[in-house]
Amino acid sequence: MSGFIFNEKPIQIESGDGPYLYDDGGNEFLDMGASYACVPLGHGHDAVDAAVRDQLDDLTYVQASYPVESRTAIYELLAETAPEGIDKTWLCNSGTEANEAALKFARSATGDSKIVATMQGFHGRTMGALATTWKDKYKKPYEPLIGDVEFVPYNDPDALADAVDDDTAAVIVEPIQGEGGINPAEKGFLEAAREETEANDAALIFDEVQTGMGRTGTLWAAEQSGVVPDILTSAKGLGNGFPIGATLCRDWIAENYGSHASTFSGGPVISAAAEATVSTIVDEDVPEHAAEVGSYLREEIEAELGDTVRDVRGEGLMIGVEVKRGSNRLLKQLALNHGILALPAGRSVLRLLPPLTIEREHADQVVDALVEELGDGS
Repeated sequence: MSGFIFNEKPIQIESGDGPYLYDDGGNEFLDMGASYACVPLGHGHDAVDAAVRDQLDDLTYVQASYPVESRTAIYELLAETAPEGIDKTWLCNSGTEANEAALKFARSATGDSKIVATMQGFHGRTMGALATTWKDKYKKPYEPLIGDVEFVPYNDPDALADAVDDDTAAVIVEPIQGEGGINPAEKGFLEAAREETEANDAALIFDEVQTGMGRTGTLWAAEQSGVVPDILTSAKGLGNGFPIGATLCRDWIAENYGSHASTFSGGPVISAAAEATVSTIVDEDVPEHAAEVGSYLREEIEAELGDTVRDVRGEGLMIGVEVKRGSNRLLKQLALNHGILALPAGRSVLRLLPPLTIEREHADQVVDALVEELGDGS
């Protein structure tokens, strides 16, 4: 079989419908990973698919200097739904591109170069975003990366205060660390980040590539902290499976962004998918549903497994279950024995990022499977 980069799983996916995926043998799998949170509305969502087909009938592509209706619509919708004061948007094709732009915008707008990031953080795989990503396994083969990046412990306001100074262009932080193990930020840590960046004329960047689009129970995780950043990045769930990223920012950032650009920024078809995705999430109160089902799922896991697992954490339908052994074996057992697809977050954390449209019956299916696989403490 030809291939290049990815280590392919032994399941050939042929189709999807709502929270389910189907392989080439017709076997059904409950998708509790949603390809790293990329399909918040589930597979084959009618509104998103219809918007894409309609746009394809009219115009496939024109570069971003020409206004088109679908791109204008997603610009306006993101401005309406973003935290107050953030109303400018630059569109791209992925989360790492959104974070790359955020870092460049911060350096250009402030005239400074230092970036403060967090240990265990993950911000992408391009050279700039990778420099702010913590784990060496992602970085070592590509070094040297961009310089002037300092890491501080996550949820350590004192260390953050020591790191941010007059030379700082930005602090970049995930409101909940995804790849790092589903670690929620404490409110005091985000408040300290806001205070220190304001005091030093630096930009505060919230990486909401994974936490955005209702994943944590509100459209943006920032809403739960009451802290408004200067730049907010989005991607994974933004197009319900179509590749799009966005860098949202305040006016003072947008006015001094430099000359950053991208050929495929906000193509008409991708913009149509994003507009349909975001409008559906908002109009159908999907974040509220995610909060309710997510709370139920966490509570049931805790009630049924108790001390069998080390911890259950997260918000909404961004859930980490820290187990007492490696998570890879558990992932295989869930797939082969129960038809449930999930994700790792480090070596010992099972990551659950399902479509936000799952119901309690799907949560019960996951809990029953975990009890069967972990209930004896194995």
